[in-house]
Amino acid sequence: MTLNPWRLRLLSQLDALGTVRAVAQAANLSASSVSQQLAVLESETRTQLLERTGRRVRLTSAGLILARRARSILDQMDAVEAELRGLNEEPSGRVRLGAFQSSIHMLVVPALQRLDHPHLQVELVELEPHASMPALLAGEVDVIITTTDFVELPVPQDIDVVPLTTDPIVLLSPPGQPKTDLQACKDEPWAFDIPGSYMANLATRLCRQAGFEPRVVGRFSNYMLTLKHVEAGLAVAVLPALAVDPRFDVARKELPVTRRITAAVRRDSRAAITVVLDALHTRSQSDER
Repeated sequence: MTLNPWRLRLLSQLDALGTVRAVAQAANLSASSVSQQLAVLESETRTQLLERTGRRVRLTSAGLILARRARSILDQMDAVEAELRGLNEEPSGRVRLGAFQSSIHMLVVPALQRLDHPHLQVELVELEPHASMPALLAGEVDVIITTTDFVELPVPQDIDVVPLTTDPIVLLSPPGQPKTDLQACKDEPWAFDIPGSYMANLATRLCRQAGFEPRVVGRFSNYMLTLKHVEAGLAVAVLPALAVDPRFDVARKELPVTRRITAAVRRDSRAAITVVLDALHTRSQSDER
């Protein structure tokens, strides 16, 4: 029995993403092509890997075992290939880096500017914490910048986490109308991130801890839009300090809350990924000094 790495990757993505349609979108294939390749994998393994539940398919127990072992197998294959290519050579190849919006300008871009490896290509993708960990697990990215404070999405055991820095959470209010704490905002309109995101969940939790349910009048995945909304006097908001662009005229009050910013990689990552990880760590340490 010979297992095809490409089909193993599709199976691993099905475990991470949940549906054949999502796997097809990630792999730039049609859903029928994905289904056909998974059927071939079943024939190759002589094992039932999928079972139908209504219109959807889900992994059998054997399918789950193979999908999760496949992730480790594929990472090891990537690492071996990179080592063979990199013998007595500079780090090379493509590293896909997923980072949340507020970290890109202050942390990621300066770190990448310091890389001096002409054969190393870093592909940067904006991914918020609620999307970046699933993307890492599915093999869609190689490194992510995230936060371990996202309690709704704990870090899996097969992921290595590297602490980078901390970032205070700030309360934002319109210019000339500074708020001293969350309790002072209980009757104010609020601007939130999109539902299910790290910042939306955090803001909701902080408001409830302060004893009120926020009245949300706007939701924006782009922090610039949130800042503009606050600057216009239309809402108050809670954002990470890294996200607050000084070009916007808003009142800010630091809250007694911080988020821990970390990098995360799958275990047994190849050398090129380690180079990018080291650059991110060096940049974060220079900021703290």
